[in-house]
Amino acid sequence: MVNRVYAGFLRLVDRLPLPSLKTQKIIAFIVILTQGGIAVTGAVVRVTDSGLGCPTWPQCFPGSFVPVGHGQVAVIHQAVEFGNRLLTFLVVIVAAAIVLAVTRARRRKEVLVYAWMMPLGTVVQAVIGGITVLTGLLWWTVAIHLVASMLMVWVATVMYAKIAEPDEATTLVVMPKPLRWLTALSGVALAGVLVAGTLVTGAGPHAGDKGLDRTVPRLEIEIVTLVHLHSQLLVGYLALVVGLTFGLYAVGTSAAVKIRLKVLLGLILAQSLIGVVQYFTDVPEVLVIMHVAGAGLCTAATAAVWAAGKTRQYTPTNSPIPAV
Repeated sequence: MVNRVYAGFLRLVDRLPLPSLKTQKIIAFIVILTQGGIAVTGAVVRVTDSGLGCPTWPQCFPGSFVPVGHGQVAVIHQAVEFGNRLLTFLVVIVAAAIVLAVTRARRRKEVLVYAWMMPLGTVVQAVIGGITVLTGLLWWTVAIHLVASMLMVWVATVMYAKIAEPDEATTLVVMPKPLRWLTALSGVALAGVLVAGTLVTGAGPHAGDKGLDRTVPRLEIEIVTLVHLHSQLLVGYLALVVGLTFGLYAVGTSAAVKIRLKVLLGLILAQSLIGVVQYFTDVPEVLVIMHVAGAGLCTAATAAVWAAGKTRQYTPTNSPIPAV
């Protein structure tokens, strides 16, 4: 039954124009932007206290999928939250587009798997968002929502790298195995930084709603303690990336990987600076939005370095480079 459905899907897809590699890469890049962008708009929702601008899900108000006149919910809050929900449709459309593009181009199975993860992951994200609203913006649901967004950014970035590679080619390991493991460890450290950052948010001043009839439950831990944890994990993450950079320069690596490392280091330092300024200026709203955007950029840059560690290239049969 499943095979028949998929065969029918392929027949329908074959009626579409054949997308070039450039087109596939453009769509894949837009996927990265939309997956990271919806996390940024989510931050806008939170810092403007619009988290319950649409108090139900999937409807905005009971009986209506769009905002309605409501004396207890400000129009601006409705507009911000509803706008964020509308962006989800764009994310879904782009995610569907990459599936259609790589399927029509008959890309290899690895690429297809990554592409299908985009719409499936977006649906999961929508459900998490619904749970966040229905539970009244509980801090841990907001935390899961952000971490899931960063995971989608990571997967989308790796997908872009896989799409850029030729299908009929030898897989080559660019990084020595110890440095490959160090790259993976950097990714784990980044995950720790992101999780700690959501804890800081959970105990911080921006709960996402300031309704007079209820108080959004917050994480009852001293925020200074959480900030120290977050910053120490960031230092560890930065140290791992610096070590990885020295290691790759020592053994010799491609210009493309060097550029990715430089970009990643620059982003981490910029993100650190934003965090420090946030702490000493009582977490202004605009810096919260910038910090979430920076988290997405750091995630994408780290994923790009990881993807560069093992890549596919056309190589002559007499090439001395060992294939794996």
